[in-house]
Amino acid sequence: MSRLLHRPTPGYLVWRLSMKLRASVDAAVAPLGLTHAQYSVLASLRGMTEAGHHPSQRELADHTGLDPIYISKLARALAQRGLIERAPDDRDTRAVRLTVTRKGLGVIDRAIAIVAELQDQFAAALGGISSRRMQAFMKELELLIATPLPAPASRTTHPREKQL
Repeated sequence: MSRLLHRPTPGYLVWRLSMKLRASVDAAVAPLGLTHAQYSVLASLRGMTEAGHHPSQRELADHTGLDPIYISKLARALAQRGLIERAPDDRDTRAVRLTVTRKGLGVIDRAIAIVAELQDQFAAALGGISSRRMQAFMKELELLIATPLPAPASRTTHPREKQL
């Protein structure tokens, strides 16, 4: 029997944790009319704007790790609700610059406070958000996120499948 059937892989555990957090954030921000993905885009845009950067959709996609097409769809939905503004870039006719509106700031500031409380509850298992364990965990996650993976190859079978 395979060892993998008895013990979860790191990828599986990260995926499960990600799904758990996504579902929790979805439920927490739903009363504000947001999904987890919309929250991520709006909160990221808020942070980038506070840092003095008014990103294009592509730059926001790079920052969030979301597909540019998905960012475009999310940005359109947020713009329709009056939470962000989309404007053509003066220097690049293909680019669209994004800005959080006053209404969007009110919504995202409430959402950030709600999600911060959720993060505190999550981090309590490791001693709290500023504990050494949590800080070490976050550094390890950042290292894994920064580690490049090879591009998926187009093949019909996985090497392990040939062994079976």
